[in-house]
Amino acid sequence: MSGLSHFDAEGHAHMVDVSGKPVTDRVAVARGVVRMSAETLALITEGRAKKGDVLGVARLAGIMAAKKTADLIPLCHPLPLTKVALELTADPALPGVVIEATVKTGGQTGVEMEALTAVSVAALTVYDMLKAVEKSMAIDGIRLILKDGGKSGLYEAKL
Repeated sequence: MSGLSHFDAEGHAHMVDVSGKPVTDRVAVARGVVRMSAETLALITEGRAKKGDVLGVARLAGIMAAKKTADLIPLCHPLPLTKVALELTADPALPGVVIEATVKTGGQTGVEMEALTAVSVAALTVYDMLKAVEKSMAIDGIRLILKDGGKSGLYEAKL
């Protein structure tokens, strides 16, 4: 299990000890999409979805999810988040919704999982709010696109 920090010498899963790491500013940005028909997307853009403001509710769900990441992912550290922002953009070219989450903290470990969790839950919320209209929607491409801070420094995905 060499190189995998969530496993000890015997191969048992454990929470990584970050107590010796310096506190640094950290940021992560994740992105994903919910693909749907143009007709379903029009329900969002025209404000006709029966459950209400799809993008507003999904934004709040993503923020709440980022704050609960350590409760959902067993080996994540609970972190004092200093920023969680989600942008949800209707994109007729997909057609669908592009979701991007930016998460920041000043801490001893990164916020990649919080950003990915925010996007995932926001996407699931979009699906939930529109599933009565279109069950064939697809949640795609959830990935880390930027991470900075800590020992490993800057990572930017090739888009």
